[in-house]
Amino acid sequence: MNSATTKELAVRKERMLSQHLVGRGIVDQTVLKAMRDVPREEFLPPGMEYLAYEDGPLPIQDGQTISQPYIVAYMIEALQLQGSEKVLEIGTGSGYAAAVLSLCAAEVYTVERLPSLAHLAGARLRELGYRNVTVHLGDGTLGWQDHAPYDAIVVTAGAPDVPEELVRQLAPGGRLVIPVGPTPHLQDLVRVRRDRSGSLHMETLCAVRFVPLIGAQGWDD
Repeated sequence: MNSATTKELAVRKERMLSQHLVGRGIVDQTVLKAMRDVPREEFLPPGMEYLAYEDGPLPIQDGQTISQPYIVAYMIEALQLQGSEKVLEIGTGSGYAAAVLSLCAAEVYTVERLPSLAHLAGARLRELGYRNVTVHLGDGTLGWQDHAPYDAIVVTAGAPDVPEELVRQLAPGGRLVIPVGPTPHLQDLVRVRRDRSGSLHMETLCAVRFVPLIGAQGWDD
């Protein structure tokens, strides 16, 4: 990438941060710094670099998408991370959100059901130096029991209900952020908290539109 392109991307990134993130209410300074530090252009298919800091979803391989920057920041902020947490992400996709999470938490475990995406994301994250992210190929609706419980879980696809297996893998005091809705393409973003006594509390955050969460406790493929 030439220096002119690099400079233009830096300008676009700062505009994204000020207008689309801070301007729309993102206040967590750790999240904002991570969004500044992670090069979104590196997670896009070749030739799409100039679109990296537009505030919209973009297509990636296998008919999937990389979420718009605002919703990535919003969902990570909703996890209320302090930096010491173990986080589970469902739906690795390009690996972009996992990279942002890696700068906001201690450990990130991310599950992807599509082999090509899991392979690409894992290689990309290693190449870019995100050493505290581990990519797993599997059914995200079943979580990743090997490393449970998790202090925070974030799901980047829409489910018909909150998967029971993910709730089981949430630690006391933990937060689960997931899009839930009656159709595969229109959801409400909800946050589930498990308090220290083990009781669950759910709140609705906003309306969203995600690709469907496919799996045993999600939508049929």
